[in-house]
Amino acid sequence: MPRNLIVNADDLGWTAGVNCGIAESHRNGIVTSASLLANGEAFAEAVELARDTRGLGLGVHLNLNDGPPVAPRESVPSLVNDAGEFEGGPDSLLLKIATRGLSLREVELEWNAQISKVRDAGIEPTHLDGHKHVHMLPGLFEIVLRLAKRHGVGAIRVSHEASSLRSALSTGNSRAGVVLKQGVQARGLKLLARDAREQAERAGVSTADYFCGIAQTGELTKEGMARLLRSLPEGTTELMCHPGYADEALRKTATRLQGSRQKEVEILTDKEIRNLVASRGIRLIDYAFLASTV
Repeated sequence: MPRNLIVNADDLGWTAGVNCGIAESHRNGIVTSASLLANGEAFAEAVELARDTRGLGLGVHLNLNDGPPVAPRESVPSLVNDAGEFEGGPDSLLLKIATRGLSLREVELEWNAQISKVRDAGIEPTHLDGHKHVHMLPGLFEIVLRLAKRHGVGAIRVSHEASSLRSALSTGNSRAGVVLKQGVQARGLKLLARDAREQAERAGVSTADYFCGIAQTGELTKEGMARLLRSLPEGTTELMCHPGYADEALRKTATRLQGSRQKEVEILTDKEIRNLVASRGIRLIDYAFLASTV
């Protein structure tokens, strides 16, 4: 069985600097896929980039955490703050779900609007995933499956990080406290949607066999990347990454991923890393290829 690798860059469309870093990591590196924020301030530029960039698979990065909604704000009141914008991370959304403060009907309305905006721009999404993995929260994965079937999207990310691949990515150069915290989050995501792959399979929606990148978000190293490539299992693995350039627009946001994005561009375009992919016989694919083989 071949070793397939999807290298997916999250946050396309957030800012011009992020767009440039993702484009660089695809054209001169190993990035094969990107996830597009429909409500990103650089969405229009990302669409133009996609038209000019051959071979880059494009999914929809379903968002409930940052920026304004795509649907009319008055139609999704449980999703926005007093300023009419998304606010809070997965933890606060999980609390809202537990206390019934989040309307699942409004989530479906908003995510349908996000997917429709991408498709209306002339892009047929290869897959769906969630900004900060919110699509894995209770009740939300089922919504994503319905929307995938409605829009003819053939694949979904399942954010279940393989512990063996997490260990391979880890190096002494990473900040141990950050990696440990994110590793705990990764294990929590597994518990929240333990049967996600089985649900997707029953729905006829493709998923990768393995997934990694949560624990090393913002902490990716060249050494860890090389170790991952040397230990890649047979089947299809998705590596989530966040390349980009920290422009002024990004620095104004609350994201902690600033300088780490440029470091990821350097790793993903590194000649030794590209040569290692080739020498190991690893096939670089996107989610469209995965869905076409089912």
